[in-house]
Amino acid sequence: MSQRQVLQVFEQYQKSRTQFVQTIAELATRPQNIETLQNAGVMSLLRPLLLDVVPTIQQTAALALGRLASYNEDLAEAVVKGDILPQLIYSLAEQNRFYKKAAAFVLRAVAKHSPALAQAVVDCGALDALVISLEEFDPDVKEAAAWALGYIARHNANLSQEVVDAGAVPLLVLCIQEPEVALKRIAASALSDITKHSPELAQTVVDTGAIAHLAQMILNPDAKLKRQVFSALSQISKHSVDLAEMVVEAEIFPAVLACLRDPDEYVKKNVTTLMREITKHTPELSQMIVNTGGVAAVIDYLGDSHGNVRLPGIMMLGYVAAHSENLAMAVIVSKGVPQLAICLSEEPEEHIKAATAWAFGQIGRHTPEHARAVATANILPSLLALYMDTDSSEDLQVKAKKALKSILPKCNYLPALEPLLYEAPSNILKHVVCQFSKVLPHDSKARRLFVTSGGLKKVQEIKADPGSALQEYINTINSCYPEEIVRYYSPGYSETLLERVEKYQPV
Repeated sequence: MSQRQVLQVFEQYQKSRTQFVQTIAELATRPQNIETLQNAGVMSLLRPLLLDVVPTIQQTAALALGRLASYNEDLAEAVVKGDILPQLIYSLAEQNRFYKKAAAFVLRAVAKHSPALAQAVVDCGALDALVISLEEFDPDVKEAAAWALGYIARHNANLSQEVVDAGAVPLLVLCIQEPEVALKRIAASALSDITKHSPELAQTVVDTGAIAHLAQMILNPDAKLKRQVFSALSQISKHSVDLAEMVVEAEIFPAVLACLRDPDEYVKKNVTTLMREITKHTPELSQMIVNTGGVAAVIDYLGDSHGNVRLPGIMMLGYVAAHSENLAMAVIVSKGVPQLAICLSEEPEEHIKAATAWAFGQIGRHTPEHARAVATANILPSLLALYMDTDSSEDLQVKAKKALKSILPKCNYLPALEPLLYEAPSNILKHVVCQFSKVLPHDSKARRLFVTSGGLKKVQEIKADPGSALQEYINTINSCYPEEIVRYYSPGYSETLLERVEKYQPV
C-alpha cells in the first residue's frame, strides 16, 4: 500500500468519525430519537471520541453528550457511570475555548437533574476547573462555566457552600460587570441560586459588593437580565431585616416601580416578589415602600395581570397591611380591597385564592373601620363559601376561616353580616351573632332593620346549647326587643296562635 493510499484511509477514517459525531449531535436535539440512541449504546461510542486527536471531533462529541445528558436523569447518570466526567474536567484545563464551552455544557446538563448528580460533578473535581474557566478571556467560556456553577448551587445549601468555598462568588460578581449581556444574565442567575438557601450564603455574596453592581442594572433594557437581577435581589432580601435594608440602601426605589410597567411578565413578577420580600420584615420597610408609591403601583399591576404572576403582589399587600393600622389603611385608601376582590373571584388556582383570603384577613383585623372596608366589598360571603366548599383545599379552607375569624370580631357593619346568619356553621355563626349582640343594644335604627329584614326571626331559629356563648349572645339580642316581638318570631308561634284561635270561644 502506497503512502498516498495510507493517507486516504486515515482521511476517510477522520471523515467517518466527524460525520458520526455530527449526526449524533444533530439527532440528540430531537426528543423522539433519544431512546433509540440510548438503546444503541451511543454513550460508550462517544466517550473515546472525547480524546480524539481532532479538536472538532472532541468538541462535537462533548456537545452530543451534553444534549443527551440534558434530556433525562437516566442519561445523565450514564455519563457519570461511564467515567466521562473526569475526562471532561481534565480537558477543561487543557483544551481550547470551544471544547471548554462544550465540556462546561455537559457538566451543567448532568448537574441540573438532582442534588445527587450535582454532587457527583463536584466529587469529580469540577468546581476548581469551572472557577478557573470564569477567569478565561473568552466570554462564552465564562458564561458556560457560570451556568454550570449556578445549576450545581441551586439544589441545596451544601452544594451552594461548596461553590462558594471554591472561590466562585467574587468572579461571578466580576462577570456581572462584563459588557456581554448574556454573561451578565447567567452570572446574576448563578448569584441568585447561591443566595437563596441561607442568610449566611446571601451574606457571602453581599460581602463581595454584589448589591451595588446588581442595582446598577435594574433599568437595563434587556428583559431577561432584569429578571435575573430582581430575582437575585429578592433572594438576598428575603433572609433578614439587615439584608433587606442593604438592598433598600442601594437606592433602587422608586426607580424599580417603573419596571412594574415593563412588557415582560416575569420582570414585573420578580419586581413584585422583591417588594414582598422587603415589606414582610418590618413596619419601617413597609412604610418606605408605601412612601415611594409602591402599594398603589402593585395594585395597578394586579389589575393588569392574571394568573400566578399576581401571587407576590397579593402577598405583598397582605404583609404591608399586617404590620399596623396605618399601613392597612394605606392599602384600603389605595383601593386595594376592590382589586383583591377581583383577584378572589377571577383566579381559579386555589393557592392564589388562599393568599388573597389571607391578605383580606390582614387588612380587616385591625379596627371596625378596616373591617367595614372589607365587608362593604361583599367579601365575607365569598370567604364563607370558600371555607364551606368541600372541594376547597385544606389550606384554602384554613386561610378563609382564619380571615373570617380575624375580620368578624371587628366588623360592626350589620348589613354585611346579616347574610352570614343564614349560611354560616356554628363555629363562625357565634362570631356573627356576637357582633349583633354588641351593636343592637345601642342602635335603634339597626334594631328596626334587623326585624324587617328577617334577621330576628333567623336568630330565633338558631339551635344553641344552653349556657353556651352563642346562647348568651342570642339572649342579649332578644333583650333588645319586647317579649311579644321575640315570641312572634320564634319557631312554632303561628301554630300556637292557631291553637288559641281554635280554643277561643266568642261571647
